[in-house]
Amino acid sequence: MVDRDAAVPLYHQIYLQLRDEILSGERPFGSLLPTEQELSDLYGVSRITARRVLNDLALHHFVERRRRIGTCVTFRSPAKPISANIDQALDSLMALGQGTTVNVIEVALENPPLTVAKALKLAEGEQVVRAVRVRCLDGEPLGYVVSYVPAGVQAAITQLSLVRAPILTLLDEAGFHAAHAEQTIGALQADTQLAEALDIEPRAALLRISRTVYDRQGRPFLLTHAHYRSDRFHIRMDLNLPGGE
Repeated sequence: MVDRDAAVPLYHQIYLQLRDEILSGERPFGSLLPTEQELSDLYGVSRITARRVLNDLALHHFVERRRRIGTCVTFRSPAKPISANIDQALDSLMALGQGTTVNVIEVALENPPLTVAKALKLAEGEQVVRAVRVRCLDGEPLGYVVSYVPAGVQAAITQLSLVRAPILTLLDEAGFHAAHAEQTIGALQADTQLAEALDIEPRAALLRISRTVYDRQGRPFLLTHAHYRSDRFHIRMDLNLPGGE
């Protein structure tokens, strides 16, 4: 999505979106970005604009452009994974769901973007249910949340059910039990769509939490990208150090 009326140039809007997808791990090391023509078609911009986007990503060492291969992600996150108890994480997510209200913006069956299809290990042609919600605290927007689940659970994920309970609860009721998850937390600036949804200024700071949840057989069944207002949402962790140090 680009805003043609925004003060931010189109090429920089697209650059920021792709950069944030790389930083969050949504486009992992070694993956290929769309070609100039694909970016041009996707965003409705010229090939010159698409070329500038990819060149700027290369200039800032997020990607490398290779002839006859394409534009390849070369960024590796310097952060090492931290292991945590998933039961505590799920309890925290459930508590957040119970302590806030949700406005369901859209629930749609659609063909997934390539990054979503890879994250959920979907077969070619398999569709997903995309659910978009705005979570509110004390009547004010707190987070803009987009979730993807395989099309097979379409009956469990509806506008009415998402108002009733958090999506993890609905999936658990449908027989999809979380065994482990991978989560990435990063920062980004709000584009015009996020700014409008969260009632903040464009380019205001946001926390982006990307989470892939797996069942007991190691199959991914939920991918969520949550964007939280940095002025209203904080992450707290209890750390137990060896030897009490």
